[in-house]
Amino acid sequence: MIADRKDDHVRHAVNHQRQATGVSDFDSVTFVHHALAGIDAEDVSLAVEVAGKQWNTPLFVNAMTGGSIKTGEINRQLAIAAHETGIPLASGSMSAYFRDPSVAGTYRVLRQENPHGFVMANVNANATLDQVRSAIDLLEADALQIHLNAVQEVVMPEGDRSFGAWPRQIERIVADTAVPVFVKEVGFGLSRQTVTWLREAGVSVADVGGRGGTNFARIENDRRVGGDFGFIESWGQSTPNCLLDCADIPGIGIAASGGIRSPLDIARALALGADATGVAGAFLETLVSHDTAALIDKIGTWLDQLRTILTVLGARTPADLVGADLLITGDVANFCRLRGIDAAALAHRSPWWRESEHREGVTHE
Repeated sequence: MIADRKDDHVRHAVNHQRQATGVSDFDSVTFVHHALAGIDAEDVSLAVEVAGKQWNTPLFVNAMTGGSIKTGEINRQLAIAAHETGIPLASGSMSAYFRDPSVAGTYRVLRQENPHGFVMANVNANATLDQVRSAIDLLEADALQIHLNAVQEVVMPEGDRSFGAWPRQIERIVADTAVPVFVKEVGFGLSRQTVTWLREAGVSVADVGGRGGTNFARIENDRRVGGDFGFIESWGQSTPNCLLDCADIPGIGIAASGGIRSPLDIARALALGADATGVAGAFLETLVSHDTAALIDKIGTWLDQLRTILTVLGARTPADLVGADLLITGDVANFCRLRGIDAAALAHRSPWWRESEHREGVTHE
């Protein structure tokens, strides 16, 4: 049953979070510290613009679950946390609702508990136009999120094996949908070529959904008798690599999800060009291991800490972080070399020193 699969996904995702090593490609991205660049915390705003909409923060709760009694309760708690903290959130895949409309309440609760928040409805790339409209109507959604999960599907015993229709169907959905359309990977990353295609298709935001967070290849392999797909668990590009690969593509917003572990990772993702960052696994583990109050506290703490990071870096807004100096090392630097990305240029882009020279009339050899 699909409800059992949804519960399995949550159980395995939480277990994997608890077993995580803490090692990430984000650790290969380091801010250059300029000791006199800091500003007053009261001058920092966390507000961002995403798909033409104003968000109070660059953080959102990314797609997780729905479709069973247990996951409906998780969605209720996520919606309460989003309401209390003012951050946007996305539903989990609504495929269960399309197959069995009786589970509508497990998704509808996202809007019931968060009546004025920014809510995204999540569908797969095979969804019909009628299904898309139904999902948006059910949640009174402010945006549509289409997930790309070919790798997950091929590992899933009962998964799809036909993906050739996805590009044309995404074009149809975008053309038919009145709200902004986000397209996200589920943990294997979006390449520059893919994001460029999504822009041409009229997609508003590409969520790179890179390797490093919830690993659906591993989750589905855990569900297989014999677990014979272990070789594919490291498939794809990490989130920092995706962001570097997709830098400076005009005409489309970029969101970052996949392995965001802390406010520092949020700042790193923003500095690598993301307009906003989505978190799923880390929030799910907090909710399941503790309660809604703990998740609300965690989100509030992360936002406070993100503000302090911007204060030290001299960034008045999250968008200003794209001017911060970054050192790219390790496997991420190797990725840049192979993809023809000038990582060294990121270490010399801060406007702070040039501004101080202009103010003081200082010259340097």
